[in-house]
Amino acid sequence: MIEVYSWATPNGHKVHVMLEECGLSYRVHAVDIGAGEQFDPAFLAISPNNKIPAIVDPDGPDGKPIHLFESGAILLYLAAKTGKFLPDSVAGKYEVLQWLMFQMGSIGPMLGQAHHFRIYAPEKLPYAVERYTNEAKRLYGVMDKRLAKSKYLGCAEYSIADIAVFPWLRSWKNQGIDWKDFPYLKGWFDEIGNRPAVKRGVEVLAERRRPLTDDRSRSILFGDEQYKRH
Repeated sequence: MIEVYSWATPNGHKVHVMLEECGLSYRVHAVDIGAGEQFDPAFLAISPNNKIPAIVDPDGPDGKPIHLFESGAILLYLAAKTGKFLPDSVAGKYEVLQWLMFQMGSIGPMLGQAHHFRIYAPEKLPYAVERYTNEAKRLYGVMDKRLAKSKYLGCAEYSIADIAVFPWLRSWKNQGIDWKDFPYLKGWFDEIGNRPAVKRGVEVLAERRRPLTDDRSRSILFGDEQYKRH
């Protein structure tokens, strides 16, 4: 059984969805990021960047245990372990991987900043709100254009690229998005959201999630506590 250390965030849900899609047995350990549990030494031993998610697979390569952090690396590992959601052909594999990296390098960081300045920042800075809202719209446009000519983001088949992106778009309202501007992406979003494994994956730890707007949570996530050396 794979041990999953996670929380109900887009990055956490990527891994929850992948595990459900692959039909793998797993056990979830909640890491309450608003309470600072990501700084626990035991968690840092498997996730040195103090970010969720992380996994421990007792049946790793050559039958030996392996622990991994970074959601993209975990998706790649699970795809390799199961032979699912990543094309076998070299060309197809790299077509998917470029869109996975698009999520890791653009969707996650930029939409995360949009969330921060639109929702969490104690002071609403018009420049920052406008900058990251506009970037969110630009990225949605990139995906909409892609999906105008491809059934899925990575290739003609559902893949880890779709699994990686979908959880980030569930907060589209917080990102200042109007779906009527992105019809192809909206069709894709609805289709992915209706997959049974996706529905199960995004419910993992959902009952534990709460608004992280109190002073203690702000310090842990965005302030002094976040920047201490742990």
